[in-house]
Amino acid sequence: MANHLIDRKIVDEVWFVVSPCNPLKQQYELIEEDIRLKMLKLAIVKNPKLKTSNIEFTMPIPSYSIDTLEVLSDKFPYNHFSLLIGSDNALIFDRWKNYQKILENYPILVYPRRGYDFEKVSARYPQMKLLDTPFYDISATEVRKKIAERNDVSAYLHSAVYRYILDKKLYSISP
Repeated sequence: MANHLIDRKIVDEVWFVVSPCNPLKQQYELIEEDIRLKMLKLAIVKNPKLKTSNIEFTMPIPSYSIDTLEVLSDKFPYNHFSLLIGSDNALIFDRWKNYQKILENYPILVYPRRGYDFEKVSARYPQMKLLDTPFYDISATEVRKKIAERNDVSAYLHSAVYRYILDKKLYSISP
C-alpha cells in the first residue's frame, strides 16, 4: 500500500508510527513496541521514502492520533502530514479523540477495505479521500492467526520479517 501511494505520487513519503498502545485495541493484542519497530525497519530498509517513527514511545499512553500529528507537525514544521486509515477505521472515526480537529487540520486518506461501505463514510466525512488502490485481502490479524496456526505467510510478509518472527518465536510459534 505504501509503495502504491508513493509510486502514484499521492504522497512523497510514508511514515509508519509504531504505537505502544492503541486506545481502540486490547493491549494483549500487541507485542512489545520495540519488536514491532524492529520488524518494520526490516520490512522497509531498502526504500528511503518509507520511514519508521518511534515518536509515540516518549508520549503519554494511550497514544492518540491527534496528539501524534501535532507533535510531528511541531517537530517537522516543513512537512505536511496526512493520516492514512482503512475504511473500517473511517466508519468509527467519531470514536477517535478530537476527531473533528484531525478533520480540520489534516488530510485523511482512506484505504477501501472490502465489506466496509465507503458511501457511509463519505456521507459523514466528505473531506476524507477514498484511495483508488488495489485490494489487499489480508489483515494483520489474519497474518498473526495464520502464523499461530503454523500456516505459510511468506506471500504476505517481507522475507526478513518472516525469518525474524520465526527466529524469535513470535505469535505462538514454537520449533
